[in-house]
Amino acid sequence: MKKVLVIVPFAMSEEEVGRRRKQLDAVKLGPDIVFEYRAVRCGPASYTSHHDFALADFSILDAGLDAQAEGYDAVCIDTMSDSGLSALRSVLDIPVIGPGRHSMLVAQMLGEKFSILVMWDRWKPLYAKTLGELGMRDKCVSVRSIGVQPDNKALLAGKEEVVFPALLDAAQKCITEDGADVIILGSTTMHEAHGYLAERLDVPVINPGPLTYRLAETALKLNLKHSRITYPAPLSPKRNMIRAIGGAMEAKGA
Repeated sequence: MKKVLVIVPFAMSEEEVGRRRKQLDAVKLGPDIVFEYRAVRCGPASYTSHHDFALADFSILDAGLDAQAEGYDAVCIDTMSDSGLSALRSVLDIPVIGPGRHSMLVAQMLGEKFSILVMWDRWKPLYAKTLGELGMRDKCVSVRSIGVQPDNKALLAGKEEVVFPALLDAAQKCITEDGADVIILGSTTMHEAHGYLAERLDVPVINPGPLTYRLAETALKLNLKHSRITYPAPLSPKRNMIRAIGGAMEAKGA
């Protein structure tokens, strides 16, 4: 039985983590793989600035640092920012999958141009960073926001009647006005809207969280993992320092 750790990027209760776990309902996986979810123990309240991005990288590194030693076969990061992905790849010899870059790469398998559909404008720097790293700025025709501040814990619960039609309207503009032939949901927190959008749009709609689960399963079945040339291991690992900083932040409720 293969075991995959899904790192939830915010400190939250088990009930709140359960809303993230619902993403598993969107993909059929084999009986020989299980996914376990773990919220970070410290980190930013939201991802709205480069200050937050730096803290997010650390918090996810802290959460997944010992995944391999704990018996996990792969790690999935539950945020389109791909926070901590490169750092975890440098310290782990198991596949580490982030939804941001992989959603964009899969979009190129399905069409020529894509748009990223988002809740609010403060997320846009996250996509600009990944698009730049991948050299895919010309493939993304738009990043459209509906101007609604997200709730990282309650997700879209109670907002469906307002948010779902707004997302649909923005997605249609991505297609008719911007020229997108694939839509990417801009956050794993938007997964509850995927079915609604996919049923009403004539182009593929990528649900980033479930995509990472399928890719993790595929990587394990094909015995694939990241390149050590791209992600070299540290010469002097500082695991104890990372753990100490994370523990201190957790104790202070940071």
